[in-house]
Amino acid sequence: MTFKIVVCLKQVPDTNDIKWTENNTIQREGLDSIINPYDIGALYFAKEFKRTISERNIDVEITAVTMGPNQSEEILRKAISFGCDRAYLLCDKKFSGSDTLATAYTLSQFIKIYVPDFKLILCGQQAIDGDTAQTPSSMAEKLSIAQITNVVELFEANEVYSVWEKDTGVKKETIKSGYPLLVAAAITPEPLSPRINDYIRSQNAIIPVLNAQDINANLSCIGFSGSPTIVKKAFRHSSDRNVALYENLPPTEAASLIIDEINKCRNKNDI
Repeated sequence: MTFKIVVCLKQVPDTNDIKWTENNTIQREGLDSIINPYDIGALYFAKEFKRTISERNIDVEITAVTMGPNQSEEILRKAISFGCDRAYLLCDKKFSGSDTLATAYTLSQFIKIYVPDFKLILCGQQAIDGDTAQTPSSMAEKLSIAQITNVVELFEANEVYSVWEKDTGVKKETIKSGYPLLVAAAITPEPLSPRINDYIRSQNAIIPVLNAQDINANLSCIGFSGSPTIVKKAFRHSSDRNVALYENLPPTEAASLIIDEINKCRNKNDI
């Protein structure tokens, strides 16, 4: 029996040069794109999981999937070069404008039809172009499976795996779960290094492109129609605050400076 893993990826734009459409969605054309850094964490977990399980003579198959325009095929080939066995691109104009709910529905529909006997789904905790962290949990709900989020370490032992979960950035807790399960990776490791054979395989791989009909999608649940989230305004945050840095000061002098700055702000009604 094959242990099947699904890794959900997203191609994100360079967040240093974002432009917006009239619908307040990101204009992706013409932007440099990368694999979402948290999704690199999901790929890392998949690669290590496969290595561990394979040592017990269990076949492991990793399927990568992404929803996006044709250019998203690039990150799928990278996923194959990092050790994924196959990849699918969900590409249809009907998917355009999807919020996190519609995205979760689309990915879940793909999994139900193309990898229904999965054991593990790996996602990035969040995407750097949205930072909502909603899609993984929505997927788990739609697939009626358990989920563990904010995962910083993942390992497998005797068909049950334990997870270190980050809590408020400080506390770590070990969680055990059975399958099937969705795990959201909260790590952003350095880009993985492909082996030459996997790189060659990625360049020759045939990546199926699936549309809404291929995944039996309800048109009212995808794209703008399936997206209840409305973005009223999108803009880049800016601050006009003046910041001063003081280093290596004696405690009493540092405290005096802080008090002076607080009093200045009070006088200007800034606090």
